[in-house]
Amino acid sequence: MTERDYPLTRRFLQGRSREALSEREKGILEDLVEDVERFTAPHVILERGDVVNRSTILIEGMIARIIAQDGKRHIVALHVPGDFVDLHAFALKRLDHDVVSIGTVQVGYVTHQSLNRVLETEPNLSRILWYSTLLDAAMHREWILKLELLDADGRLAHLCAELWHRLDFVGMAGENGFALPLTQKELSDACGTTSIHMNRVVRKLRESGIVDISRGQVTILDRAALERVGRFDASYLYGDGPLKLT
Repeated sequence: MTERDYPLTRRFLQGRSREALSEREKGILEDLVEDVERFTAPHVILERGDVVNRSTILIEGMIARIIAQDGKRHIVALHVPGDFVDLHAFALKRLDHDVVSIGTVQVGYVTHQSLNRVLETEPNLSRILWYSTLLDAAMHREWILKLELLDADGRLAHLCAELWHRLDFVGMAGENGFALPLTQKELSDACGTTSIHMNRVVRKLRESGIVDISRGQVTILDRAALERVGRFDASYLYGDGPLKLT
């Protein structure tokens, strides 16, 4: 068996801890996906307050978790292919945020009834699914810290550095760049600033020779400077290095 035999779930934990899954478990995970759907942006896949009986895995594209409050939108998480977007809903049953497509996306659905069977019969696969939700929690903590410690330049630099690593894990980043379907307004929603100020930040980082964000593409011009400005340390992503799950 090769990863091509798992077209819907082959990017789940790719580049991180996918090797902890046996071929049998990979097959079980693939078979859990009962329905597949494609959306074009902007599309609210799930709304805040929805009671759900299935969880969503992202197959293609990018998805944002969004909380709208006091007339403002806040992007509180971004998901790349292979991510279970709302696996936490298996336990919570109700979402406290919107799940919104960014660009064209393809998603698969896993019923909570099926997840219950996995929980009862597949302890290692259950542990790996739990582990994937803990990765989300680690990224949430980093985003909170980023918003507290960094100015807008640093927040955008950190976001670009993080997304490059996450897309590189799943084989979707080039050596010095990646496709990014976010508008400057959406970048500002993710970085806690205004779209006007984000325009200045994008220009400043480009003119400083650090990163160029234009026409749906991020080009990293100086990786060391990008990570320095963003105070970026990839260990919270639990990929390569001493924190990798074995």
